[in-house]
Amino acid sequence: MYPKVSIIIPFYNDPYIEQAIVSALGQTYPNIEIIVVDDGSTSHQEKIAPFLSRIHYLGKANGGTGSALNYGIRMATGQYIVWLSSDDMLYPDKVERQLLFMLEHHSSISYTSFDEIDGYNNVIGRHKSLFFPNQTELVRAFMSFDPINGCTVMLKKELFTYIGYFNESLLYTQDYDLWIRTLLGRVHIHYLNIPLTMYRWHGEMGTKKHWPAILSEIEHIQAYYRDRLLNYVHQMGG
Repeated sequence: MYPKVSIIIPFYNDPYIEQAIVSALGQTYPNIEIIVVDDGSTSHQEKIAPFLSRIHYLGKANGGTGSALNYGIRMATGQYIVWLSSDDMLYPDKVERQLLFMLEHHSSISYTSFDEIDGYNNVIGRHKSLFFPNQTELVRAFMSFDPINGCTVMLKKELFTYIGYFNESLLYTQDYDLWIRTLLGRVHIHYLNIPLTMYRWHGEMGTKKHWPAILSEIEHIQAYYRDRLLNYVHQMGG
């Protein structure tokens, strides 16, 4: 029995989309579906055309990454969800290894380490993830920063009915908010200490282009959840 895994790729005018799709199609795991959600793009759609027979290509009006993810998740038929940014790539054994890990640990959500690459696919950093010895320390970290790279996450689709979907009013930090809500919902987030995703640094990436707005959203999230996170840490004896 191979549970279906849906790989959601939000796309907006990204020249790297072809490489993201190829990495998703190259998975060793046999039961996947790939959903590319075009968030109102005006360029680079031609890079998707060769793959239309092997993916689900959905279009929508521009609304941001959170809205594209939510649309893709609602349309997904897999029991598990993977989010892949259109400028990042997955290692071939990403889905297989992470799903096996989750099944072994009866996990509803997990994240992994990752490698960093540049615009030419050169690896510029390996194993770029922090290790936390226990859930208490993970929760404590969220009061200061987001320690989880969203494109390393795999989670059960049914989890969204419990914690809700991505907050579409947050244009850049919708994942930070969702992971906090997951923790406050008393869901254990497991960690697999293996790099299974390639996270790309390049001049046009949103983290660089929109940093002031990102910082403003981060400050808002931290202020909104700080007391609840602190109370949860105290409940866990931290």
